[in-house]
Amino acid sequence: MMEQVICEMLIDSISADTIETGIGLNQEAVLQRPGDTRWGSHYGALVSILKLFSPVIDVLDGIRQDPKQRLEAFRVLKNVLCFDFVFFLHLMKDVLAITNDLSQALQKKDQNIVNAMRLVDVSKQRLQMMRDDGWEALLQEVSLFCNKHAIPIPNMDEVYVVPGRHRRNVEEMTHLHRYQVERFYVVLDLQLQELNNRFNEKSTGLLLCVTRFDPRNSFARFDKDKLVRLAQLYPNNFSDIELELLHDQLQTYFVDVSSDPAFSKLDGIHELAQKMVETRRHLDYTLVYLLLKLSLILPVATASAERAFSAMKLFKTSIRNRMGDDLLHDCLVSYVEKEIFDQVSNEAILQRFQNMRERKGVLPRSS
Repeated sequence: MMEQVICEMLIDSISADTIETGIGLNQEAVLQRPGDTRWGSHYGALVSILKLFSPVIDVLDGIRQDPKQRLEAFRVLKNVLCFDFVFFLHLMKDVLAITNDLSQALQKKDQNIVNAMRLVDVSKQRLQMMRDDGWEALLQEVSLFCNKHAIPIPNMDEVYVVPGRHRRNVEEMTHLHRYQVERFYVVLDLQLQELNNRFNEKSTGLLLCVTRFDPRNSFARFDKDKLVRLAQLYPNNFSDIELELLHDQLQTYFVDVSSDPAFSKLDGIHELAQKMVETRRHLDYTLVYLLLKLSLILPVATASAERAFSAMKLFKTSIRNRMGDDLLHDCLVSYVEKEIFDQVSNEAILQRFQNMRERKGVLPRSS
C-alpha cells in the first residue's frame, strides 16, 4: 500500500511541476527502520518520515477502514497529527543531524583520531549554537510544516493545561515555556552533557596523546612527553625500563622520520604505520611501532565494545535474564561479527556440529 501511495504522490508532483525529473532522481523511497545499535539509522528514519509524511497519513487512514486495525490506526493518527509529534520530529532530526557525522566517523575502523576529536568539538559548538540561536528557526520550521498538513498550532502565549487536570491544581505555564524551556533546552542540554561525559577530560587527554603521532605538517604535533604518557597507560606492554628506552627512542625516531622525504606527505597515523613497515623502520624503532599499533587499535576497540554493549540489550532481556555467560558470549559474537558469519555456509556448521561427538542420527545435508 505504501509503495502505491508514494507512486501516486510522485505522479501528482511531476504533473504539478513541483519536483525535478531526470536520471537518478525520484528513486523509490521507503521508510527506514531504525536499528537497535546504529544511531545513524534513527536520523535516516526521521528524515524519511518527514519526506513521506503525507503518504504515511494516507496509509494510516486506509488502515483505519479495516475493522481489526481501526482502533490502533486511529490512535496512531491521533498521536501523529498533533503539534507535539511534529515538534519533536523536527527537533530530534536537527539534533541527530548535528551528531550524525560524528557518529558515522566513530564507527569507521580507519578513523583518524585527529579528525574524530575535531568532529567532537564541532558537534559541541553546533549544539551550543542551536541552543543559543536556534529556537526561532525551529519554531518557524515546525509551524510551516503544521500549516502545510492542517495540524493545529497552539498559541504560545496561552497557559498550557495538562489534559485531565483542573487548571487550579497545576502550576501555570505557557506553551512557549513548555516547548522552549522544558523541551528544546532540556534535549540540547542532555545531548551536550552526553558528549561531555563520553569525551571527558581523561578520555580526551588519551585521544589527544594519540594525535601526537600525526605525521602531517612535518610532524608538527609530535610531543615526546605526551607519547610517553600514552605508553604509561599500557603497563602490561611497557615496563619501567622499556619506558626509559622509549623516551630516548622517540627522539631518535622523530629526527629520522621528520628529515626523510618519504614521510613528508603522509595523511594520518595509519599511513605512518604503513610507511614504517615499507621502510623497515618498525624493526629499528620496535617500541615506537608497538605504541603506534596500540594507538591504531584504540578507536576500533572502543567502537567494537560500544557495539557489543548495545547488542547485549537485544539478548539479555527480561525473558532471558537467566542466560549463562557462555551462551550470551556466543550470541553476541555471532551478532556483532555477522559479516564474518555470513561467509560460513550451513553445510560447514552442520558438519562441525556432527563431528563434535558421536551421535545416533546423522544430520541431513543442507540443500
